[in-house]
Amino acid sequence: MRNHVITGLLLVTTLTAAAQEPLGSTPNDSTEQLPSVTVTESRRQQALRSTAPLHVLSHGDWLRMGLSDMAGALHRLPGITLRDYGGAGGMKTVSVRGFGAQHTGVSYDGLLLSECQSGEIDVSRYSLDNVSQLSLIIGDNDDIFIPARQASMAATLNIETWGIGEHDNGQKSPLSSTIRAQLKAGSFGYVSPYVRWEQWLSDRFALSVMGEYVHAENDYPFTLRNVTITTREHRTNSRMNQGHAEVNFLWKPSLKSQLAGKVYYYDNDRQLPGQVRYYTNLSNETLHDRNAFGQLRFQTRWNDRWSLKWQGRATWSESRYNDGLVASQVQDGNYWQREYYTTACLLYTPAEHWTLDYSADYSYASLNSSLKSDTRPYRHTLLQSATAKYRTQRFTVLGRLLWSVYLNGARTGASARDMRRLSPSLSMSYKVLADEELYVRASYKNIFRAPTFNESYFFHYGSTNLQPESTDQMNIGVTYQSRQTSVRSPLYTFTLDAYMNHVEDKIVGVPFNMFVWTCINVGKVRTFGLDATAKGSWHLGKRQQLTASANYSLQRVQNRTNPESAYYGNQLAYMPLHSGAFSLGWENPWVNLTVYGEGVSERWGSNEHYDETRIKGYFELGATAWKAFRWGRQRQRSLDIRLDVKNLLDKQYEIVRLYPMPGISWQLTVGATI
Repeated sequence: MRNHVITGLLLVTTLTAAAQEPLGSTPNDSTEQLPSVTVTESRRQQALRSTAPLHVLSHGDWLRMGLSDMAGALHRLPGITLRDYGGAGGMKTVSVRGFGAQHTGVSYDGLLLSECQSGEIDVSRYSLDNVSQLSLIIGDNDDIFIPARQASMAATLNIETWGIGEHDNGQKSPLSSTIRAQLKAGSFGYVSPYVRWEQWLSDRFALSVMGEYVHAENDYPFTLRNVTITTREHRTNSRMNQGHAEVNFLWKPSLKSQLAGKVYYYDNDRQLPGQVRYYTNLSNETLHDRNAFGQLRFQTRWNDRWSLKWQGRATWSESRYNDGLVASQVQDGNYWQREYYTTACLLYTPAEHWTLDYSADYSYASLNSSLKSDTRPYRHTLLQSATAKYRTQRFTVLGRLLWSVYLNGARTGASARDMRRLSPSLSMSYKVLADEELYVRASYKNIFRAPTFNESYFFHYGSTNLQPESTDQMNIGVTYQSRQTSVRSPLYTFTLDAYMNHVEDKIVGVPFNMFVWTCINVGKVRTFGLDATAKGSWHLGKRQQLTASANYSLQRVQNRTNPESAYYGNQLAYMPLHSGAFSLGWENPWVNLTVYGEGVSERWGSNEHYDETRIKGYFELGATAWKAFRWGRQRQRSLDIRLDVKNLLDKQYEIVRLYPMPGISWQLTVGATI
C-alpha cells in the first residue's frame, strides 16, 4: 500500500502545485502581514477549507469559552488527550488521536520546541496571558510554507505569542508604546504577576519585553478512601516558583522583508508531591527546570513568484532532580540538553493555481548528565521536504515527500543506529456547493518517530538497536459554515472527521528481570476515531451576543501487538473512549458570563486493564464573569476584571492515576492596557 501511495504522490507532485499563498505573510498566522501584502483569508477561513483537520482558538475565545490556562484550552480541541499531574505545578503533556506525546510537536512562534531526552513537551510552562492564538494541525494541511521538521510530526500544536502591534490592534502610530500589566490571585496560594512593554523605536523597528512569575502552594484538599476508611487529606510537598521572560524585536528593512528575533528564558523550581499513598504523605522530591533559547526569523518576497523564509534557534535546557528521602543521593540526577537548529523554506508560485515549496532543516542535539552510566549521546538530523499544491476556488490538493536522515552517536559506549526514511502525504479539499461554505476533505500521511535518547540510552532501560515507530494516518471529514445575510444574523460552524491510524514497531518497555527493563520494537496500535465540533453565535439585542461551542471525540485505541495475548484489543492506557467539552457565553453591557464543562469516560492506568488500575470518568463544570472598561482615543486603554470559579461541583477525579486533581477553586484577574 505504501509503495502505491508514494507512486501516486510523485505523480501528484509532478502534475500539480498549489494556489498562490499570501507570500509576504507567515502561513502559521494569516493576520501577520508585510506592508505591501493584503491578507484575504483569516485563519478560521483556512480551518474551514483546510485539506486536513485544523482547529483554531484565538485570544477572543479565552473569555467567551471560559479559558484561563493551557490545560483548559487544550480540552476544547478535539482529538487531544491531556495527561495532567494536578495543580498549577503538575506536568501536562499532549497526545493527539492516540499517537502518544512523542508524536505531537509543539511549535512556539513558528519553530518546534525540542526535547531530545524524553520527547514529551510540558505545555504547563506556557500561560495563555502571552498567547494570542492556539491551533492544532493533524496531518498536513494546506499551509505549505513551513519548516520540514513541522512536516515530520503526526500532529502539531502551534502556540503563537502576541506579535508587536497586536495588543493595540495596530491603531497606535509609530514611535508609540504599549504597556500591559496584570495580576492573578487564586486558591491554594496562587499568585501570578505579568507585564509586557512594547515600543516602536522608529517606523521600521520595534521592541517588546515581557515577564511573568507564578507562585503556588498547590496544597489543595482531596478525599482518600481505603476500603471502609475515608479521610480528608491535603497535597504536600507541592510548592512551585516559576518565572518566564522574553525579549522580542521586529525590523522591517523594506516593504518586502522583515527580521524578527526572540530571547527566551524559563525557570521553574518546584517540589514534587508524588503519588497518593495510604498512611503517609511523606515526600521530599524536587525538580528544578531551566530553559533558554534565542531564535531569529528572516522573511522576504523577491517578486510575485518567489518568497524565502529562514529561521534559526539555539537552545539550552537543564533539569535537576533530587530525592531527599533516598540515602546517598543514588536517585538524584542532573541533565543538560543542547540543540542548534536552522531551517530554510523556498516558496515558488509559477502560475495562478500552482505553488511549490522546498524546505531543508538541520539540527544538532546532545545530552549529558551527572549519572555514572552517562554515554553523552548526540544526534545530527537532516530533513528535506518537497511540497506541491494545486488550488482553485473550490478544489485544493496537496502532496508532500519528506526525506529524513538521523545520524546518531555517543561519546562513550555504543550509539544508536542511524535512520533514513522517505515519508509521503496526500490531502485534498473540495467545496461541494458553489454558493455554500460546505467542504469535504480527505488526507493520508505516513510518518515515523525516531527513538528518544531515554529510549536508546537510559541505564537498565534503553536499547541502541531500536527501530523508529512508523505511523499511517487517514482522515475523511466535512466542514460547514452558514451564510450571514447581515452582521446580526446567526453564524454556525460544524466539523466532523472520521479517522484511522496505525502504528508499527511501537516502542515498549519490557522487564528483563525485577530490576532491569529494556525497550524493544514489538508494539502495534490501531485507532478508529471520530472528532466533531460545533460553534454558533446569536445577536440578542443591542450590545448583547450569545456564543456556544462544543467538541466531542471518540477514540478506540487498541493494542494489536499479539493476537494470542489476553490483552489483545485492549484500549491503551490513559486513552478515554469518549471525551468532550462545551461552553456557553453571554456578552452584555453589564457583566459578561460564561458557563463551561469538560469531561472524559473511564480509562485504565495500564495496558493490561487490572481492576486496581481503573480510573473513573469525570465531568467538571466551571464559570467565568468578566468586565472590560475602555477609554481614550479609539478606546486603546482598558481595565479588565475577571473572576473564574473552577470545578463548581467540587468533583474529585484523577487524570493520571494516583494524582488527584484540585476540587473547587477560584481565580481573580485584574489587568490594564495603556
